[in-house]
Amino acid sequence: MLLEQLDLGLEARVLHVLLGAAIGLVFGIAAQISRFCLRRAVAGDPDERSGAAGVWMTGLAVAILAVQGLTQAGYIDLGDHRWLSSDLPVAALVVGGLLFGVGMVLTRGCISRLSVLASSGNLRAVTVILVFAVTAHAMLKGVLAPVRTAIGGVTIESPVATLTQLPGGVWLWTAVAVLPLLLFAWRSDARRTDLLLGGLIGLVAAAGWAGTSVLLFDEFDPLPVQSAAFTLPWTDTLFWTIASTAIPASFGVGFIGGVVTGAFASATARRELRLESFESPGQTLRYASGAAMMGAGAVLTGGCTIGAGIAGGGALSVAALVALASVVGGALLAKTVQTGGLAGRPIGASG
Repeated sequence: MLLEQLDLGLEARVLHVLLGAAIGLVFGIAAQISRFCLRRAVAGDPDERSGAAGVWMTGLAVAILAVQGLTQAGYIDLGDHRWLSSDLPVAALVVGGLLFGVGMVLTRGCISRLSVLASSGNLRAVTVILVFAVTAHAMLKGVLAPVRTAIGGVTIESPVATLTQLPGGVWLWTAVAVLPLLLFAWRSDARRTDLLLGGLIGLVAAAGWAGTSVLLFDEFDPLPVQSAAFTLPWTDTLFWTIASTAIPASFGVGFIGGVVTGAFASATARRELRLESFESPGQTLRYASGAAMMGAGAVLTGGCTIGAGIAGGGALSVAALVALASVVGGALLAKTVQTGGLAGRPIGASG
């Protein structure tokens, strides 16, 4: 749209990178201040769960409102996106979601939260990101790709691809999804500032969809429609860093660069920069195992807690909501085992 109306003097790919960097910067700052993380909301310390859940639910609620509103206004077009496919890879969504949920409990953070922590000096998070990105790439294009193909081949045909296709239409199901989320958030222990920052993260997801699907869409050089996410962006960033002369930067590379820059700037301004590392070999093994599980799980589900949970959930995609529910289920299961609910004694609870 903008490319047809304005001569911006830049290629569509460059504009996508700049858009990714801009919204990533906002995400990084907002997530660093609010400690935005689904793991904290589901399996964090008891005294922080209510507030963390309130912030996360605010982000999802705002994403739903913004994505649906902009879609109806013609500024978002996800018609051909995989999140709006009625052919559900149900095994991949459930298995991948469970793996990701368990993994984020083992690493004490979803990949978005760990990206923010890495930017403030947490070397455990840096290690997790590297293992996560390599595992995800192996699932996408490497030795683990046959596993992805086999699990992803188990599909069912859903009568609808998104809740908005159910009787009642867009605004009925938007209200059904959003009102409980906002009510919980209002009654939670979250600070009002953090709720506003959670809402800002929801707007970031909508901005990504709008920018890549309509505003910066170039019919002569069509690029993938993307939004805030961490799985493909981290794999793209890793291999762009290694071979930038052969692999062009993408929206995802810009987004990761923006997140890291924003989180680092925020941590610096708030005097929260500090180096942290592993305390024992056992802790290192647990984090590495969790990172590999998150990398594999994120590829199977098609996204992380941001890509599937906030961006995909904002579209009210059935596939994204199944993935999100599976992630939550995996996290709850891992937390139960970790605290001794099933095994009888705590395991790996420190760090």
